[in-house]
Amino acid sequence: MKNKLIAFIAVLLIVAQILLVLLSWLLSAMMNEGVRSLISGEGVRWFLGQFVSMMQTPLLVWMLLLAMAIGCVRQAVGGAESVGRKRRIWAAGMALSVSLFCVTVVGLLAVMPHAVLLSATGQLFPSPFSRSLIPLLALTTILSATAYGLVIRSFHSFTDIIRALVGGLEALAPWLLVYLLAMQCYETVRYVFL
Repeated sequence: MKNKLIAFIAVLLIVAQILLVLLSWLLSAMMNEGVRSLISGEGVRWFLGQFVSMMQTPLLVWMLLLAMAIGCVRQAVGGAESVGRKRRIWAAGMALSVSLFCVTVVGLLAVMPHAVLLSATGQLFPSPFSRSLIPLLALTTILSATAYGLVIRSFHSFTDIIRALVGGLEALAPWLLVYLLAMQCYETVRYVFL
């Protein structure tokens, strides 16, 4: 079901992109002001020259980090059924301790007067703290899930942890295609009409 949805969205975005190319050509041929053709030399140069820049967004990095965190949580929790209640409680306490430690460290770096993660004017938003909120959340989740997984023995080695992180990326892979097509459409609309 999920693959069919992703395929449907991908086809929809590809068709939208093709229609946008044709529409930009027609509107620019009709001498509409402010419309640039993607079929012109300038349009082709823009598309090919800016393609990588179009895809480089914080959203892509956030998706990758959150996917790794989700993969780590899924793998860590996956082995919890075969473990006794006492070990699960101990693992949850360990994960909570790691989370509290991470929150405390980030809090000290962000809330104290003249803290490192504050902006030059002393604000939290916008600041290095606000720009790193998603990566910090992902890192805290990964560390907490790893602690949980090590205690309940879902993770036996560093290789298991890496496998869990990569497993999250594997689950995200089909959505990366949707991201690439959606960003391409969005940036193309901006180029043609803005």
